[in-house]
Amino acid sequence: MTTHQIREAYLSFFEKNKHVRLPSARLVPENDPTTLFTGSGMQPMLPYLLGQAHPQGKRLTDSQKCLRVQDIDEIGDKRHTTFFEMLGNWSLGDYFKGEQLPWIYAFLTKELGLDPTRLHVTVFSGNEELDLPKDTESAEIWKKIGVPADHISYYGEDKNWWSRSGAPHNMPVGEPGGPDSELFWDFGADLQLHENSPYKNESCHVNCDCGRFMEIGNSVFMEYVKTATGFEKLPQKNVDFGGGLERIAAAVQDTPDVFKLDVFEAAKTVLEKVSQKTYGAEEAETRAFGVILDHLRAATFLIGDGVVPANKDQGYFARRLIRRAVRFSRTLGIQDSFCSEVSAAFIAAYAASYPDLAAQRELILKEIAAEEAKFSRTLSTGLKMFQKYSTEKYISAQQAFDLYQSFGFPLEMTLELAQEKGLSVDVAGFKQAFLQHQSGSRAGAEQKFKGGLSDHSQKSVQYHTATHLLHQALRTVLGDHVFQKGSNITPERLRFDFSHGAKMTAEEIKDWTAAGAMEQRSRHVRRD
Repeated sequence: MTTHQIREAYLSFFEKNKHVRLPSARLVPENDPTTLFTGSGMQPMLPYLLGQAHPQGKRLTDSQKCLRVQDIDEIGDKRHTTFFEMLGNWSLGDYFKGEQLPWIYAFLTKELGLDPTRLHVTVFSGNEELDLPKDTESAEIWKKIGVPADHISYYGEDKNWWSRSGAPHNMPVGEPGGPDSELFWDFGADLQLHENSPYKNESCHVNCDCGRFMEIGNSVFMEYVKTATGFEKLPQKNVDFGGGLERIAAAVQDTPDVFKLDVFEAAKTVLEKVSQKTYGAEEAETRAFGVILDHLRAATFLIGDGVVPANKDQGYFARRLIRRAVRFSRTLGIQDSFCSEVSAAFIAAYAASYPDLAAQRELILKEIAAEEAKFSRTLSTGLKMFQKYSTEKYISAQQAFDLYQSFGFPLEMTLELAQEKGLSVDVAGFKQAFLQHQSGSRAGAEQKFKGGLSDHSQKSVQYHTATHLLHQALRTVLGDHVFQKGSNITPERLRFDFSHGAKMTAEEIKDWTAAGAMEQRSRHVRRD
């Protein structure tokens, strides 16, 4: 089965079990100033997991686009990606362990045909001090549906407990949480026992890092709430399942290397052609392939969701991903422009599942090509300057800042280059120089735009609704390339930031006002 077929099979399976299929939310969270990106399938669902009624009901399923830039240094290790899709199914006070675990097991073994003898599960071992019991219920359900006892492992709260704050003792009063049960796929002992493996002489277990086991899914059972005296059962118990689509596809296609999945194949072929190198032939080159493929896929989806390369906020990471891909292309001997061609291959690979990518194709390729050209002009000179600085085995604060200011090298790139050559960098000194450079803007930092609602008063909620009307009216007048980039809402006023490459004309503003009024009347008609 292809990755796209697996996604469709999952969503269809849970639709048959009376779940409503939801579209993926954007990679930029709406009205949430606490985080730059949607980093998990749970994130857009959080208000409903905390008790708010979902308009589509109590059983829901989706495939959520996610981005985790904190994993950027691990990219290229064949199992981590910054962008990924998270398959999810949700019970909001409806079913619980007795339905969830048999369903996900049936999907993996019956619908996808995974060998049940290669599946392992983990459950919560409990915390006696906090009166949180061992999750024997989940273990017994796993046994009943066919998982051997020696494939069931108990782990503590660092592995098998979920809350937004992490471990139970970190949770504030009023915070919900609960035990979870994880699913792992066994790629075989040969991975761990390979003579070049640093883990070949160590005891292997499902949570070790040897590469033999890969987590492919996690069922969270949100059944507790933190109180002033301990933990109590929630009146509404929820199920939150998250399964990495790429990781499940890796199990189905039986490859521990996610970059060998079908969704990467066309882009990888382009990269092999322009580099005249073969993926997997040499370790350093293979890592470079992985970094480039991951970063350009992520940048493609980011720009498709309205995040264009820029100097700050989400745009900074779109820029960093593209520039990092260009830098690693030099490891493959690539000197000519290539990024937009790789991006085009990803758009074609995902267009059927994500039509917005195809609709935004021209914008995506234009932005990626422009950023690549901008960075390429300074990269070669900057690398030569870095080589000159690196002769002393130490990069001073001033040298690091020169690389940043003159050649566009962010601190992260300076650190990556230094690490590769065994050099040290005066990070503290660089940060001090950077702060001095930014002193002019710091004076107005207290006025910096903050996104989201300042409160949940009636007026703020009304203004929140108005942002949706504004957004749709802008797309009607200016085109489907327009995306919300942020909003700031208080009872006194609302602010709405959006993506558009030019200043609106007087005629466009007039048409926008008319379109907004029409959209408002339309919504009143639908509501009545």
